[in-house]
Amino acid sequence: MSPYPNVILYEEQSNFMQASPLLQEFHPGPALLILAWVVVWGGIGGVVTPRIYRRRDLDASKATLYGTIAGAGLGPILLIILWTKTPELDWRWNVIPSLTALGLLYWAFATYHPANLCVTSGTYVISQVSNGILIGILYGVIAIGLTLIFSILGIVSFAHGQFYMLGGYAAFFTISQTMGAGLHPIIGLLMAGLITFVIGVVFEYTLLRPMHLGKVERPGEYAILLTFGLAFFLEYSALAILGANPRKVDPFFNLGNITIGAITLPPSRVIAAGIGLLILVILLWFLNYTWLGKALRAVSQDKQAAAVVGINPLNMNTLAFGLGAMLAGLSGAALVQVLAWVPNIGALASTRSFVVIVLGGMGSLPGAMIGGIVIGIVESLGVGCFPDVSRALAYQQVFGMIIFAVVLLLKPTGLFGREL
Repeated sequence: MSPYPNVILYEEQSNFMQASPLLQEFHPGPALLILAWVVVWGGIGGVVTPRIYRRRDLDASKATLYGTIAGAGLGPILLIILWTKTPELDWRWNVIPSLTALGLLYWAFATYHPANLCVTSGTYVISQVSNGILIGILYGVIAIGLTLIFSILGIVSFAHGQFYMLGGYAAFFTISQTMGAGLHPIIGLLMAGLITFVIGVVFEYTLLRPMHLGKVERPGEYAILLTFGLAFFLEYSALAILGANPRKVDPFFNLGNITIGAITLPPSRVIAAGIGLLILVILLWFLNYTWLGKALRAVSQDKQAAAVVGINPLNMNTLAFGLGAMLAGLSGAALVQVLAWVPNIGALASTRSFVVIVLGGMGSLPGAMIGGIVIGIVESLGVGCFPDVSRALAYQQVFGMIIFAVVLLLKPTGLFGREL
């Protein structure tokens, strides 16, 4: 059983292509011309536009992004307007060229591989997008936990994926009828959240707090080494105790296949996404309407000012790390019904979490959720539409990394990050 979340829909494309060898013909010539238009004009817009804005003493912070999109979408037509008028750049300058650029890229793909299911079947594309959204919601919840830790403590936890792994195992041994206690899935979710929260609180209180008390000379390196050490300890302890055999539970609730029009959604993924949205709603309520949540937000904005009004930043650090670990654990508990669970699954989760929080903007909770959905959709479409079906799954993470690299190149602060 594969640990990849896009296998089911990928197999539909694979079977179709293997059954129709003639449909594997490719036509690279016209596609390369279209792609060259997008890349060349996008590059010219991204390089020239900020220089013109700086030469006229105008705000050039968005000029690279907007110039690239304008050139990629409409070529010299919109670039000439930007270079001669130099208007104030806002989202309205993005809409039409963004849609046009996406249309050109799709046209290039359709020209290159006209028999691909992503070209010939709209239902298949919608299925892939739906699958990506469902998985992306859980990516977002995992990344929100990492974002919360970064916002409050100012560190990146390299053990975040291992808390995700622990949450999945905690749920498995609570829920499984054959190898666990056979309890209700809700109890499994609660156990996963409780165990990861307690471990996170104990770890922060005993090992990270000295860093905030000024007892460590180089706190940044100290935090990296400690969280790396915790990641290795948790992963290899799980491997030694539980073994490397994959584990998985049945869908938490017997919903049957969920059909929307011609699209069939696997129940396990719908349930996992529903759990992720519920977690997000509860977290937003906690942060906005409880004293502890408001205290966390205050500490994230200004620790000294928060201390003046009676908030203990040290306690908020501990709470934030525990909550971040718990969010990762709950995400793992939700996905143990979807993926084959092995001790090293946390490494994949960590990689995606780092990509998502940088893509969305460091410290931005909405950015983490939107970034997770974007990565989920891109990976799902990439796997489902990749022309070489024998290699598509091996490149799954590459598709997300490409978007990640493009966003960092054009907007280094991420989609919703603030300029420093």
